[in-house]
Amino acid sequence: MRNLLVFITKYNAFFLFLIFEISSLVIYIKYNSFQKATFISSTSKVTGTLYGQVDQLKSYLNLNEVNDSLARENARLRAQLKTAFYVDTIAKKQVTDTIYKQQYTYIEAKVINNSINRSNNYITINRGSKQGVAKGMGVICSSGLVGKVVFVGDHLSVVQSLLHKDSRFSAMLAKEKEIGYVEWSDDLNPHKGYLKDVSNNAQPTIGEEVLTSQYSLFPAGIPIGKVSNLHTKSGGVALNMEITLAVDFSKLQYVDVIVNKFAQEQAGLEAQQKKDE
Repeated sequence: MRNLLVFITKYNAFFLFLIFEISSLVIYIKYNSFQKATFISSTSKVTGTLYGQVDQLKSYLNLNEVNDSLARENARLRAQLKTAFYVDTIAKKQVTDTIYKQQYTYIEAKVINNSINRSNNYITINRGSKQGVAKGMGVICSSGLVGKVVFVGDHLSVVQSLLHKDSRFSAMLAKEKEIGYVEWSDDLNPHKGYLKDVSNNAQPTIGEEVLTSQYSLFPAGIPIGKVSNLHTKSGGVALNMEITLAVDFSKLQYVDVIVNKFAQEQAGLEAQQKKDE
């Protein structure tokens, strides 16, 4: 306290000048309409700019919440697409009644760990069995096919990425619907894969889309990539095509886990068939 009093006493002339200066400015602005209007206009610009910057900072800090909200909305909208339903059609006396029934629903998830530079790459997501995720479910993002769930905990799951030497998914050419399968490229390029064992009757073109087929874990028509090079197996029995992958795995942030409501029924019937064989 004593030091404060000494400081004020030492610089009392400066503080008096400052008080008189501020008082004169207040009086000058308050009783002169032009100066008052100019001052208000200037302060409005300054405060407006300041509020704008504060608002931008708040928006930036809320990005995670906004992204989570968008991911939930994407999952909800994806579940309303035509590919998420199957058609139960009954024909009676030339009258057809069509009933659309939900086959696929989606669980949105955030990527919390990811690798792209190994021979076997995995993705960890923040959803588990408590949220309805189960082993074997397909995983996609807004760009296309991502992989399949291989390990499930209560609150987290691990996805085997398409960038994995053992990943193989049924696929088709968009135009001719010729079926094959997609796997990752041998050179471990995270942007490249192969569409293999397509019928040699097909006539694919460079740039043609490659999509999931009806025989995969996924609804038919999910993008996988585009044909970037054409070559055949030795002997010409089937066609192999190099494709550019639709998903940039280095930028994955949000994904959707696909819940196929008929998966258990299908698995049970196919297991029974194998026993009969």
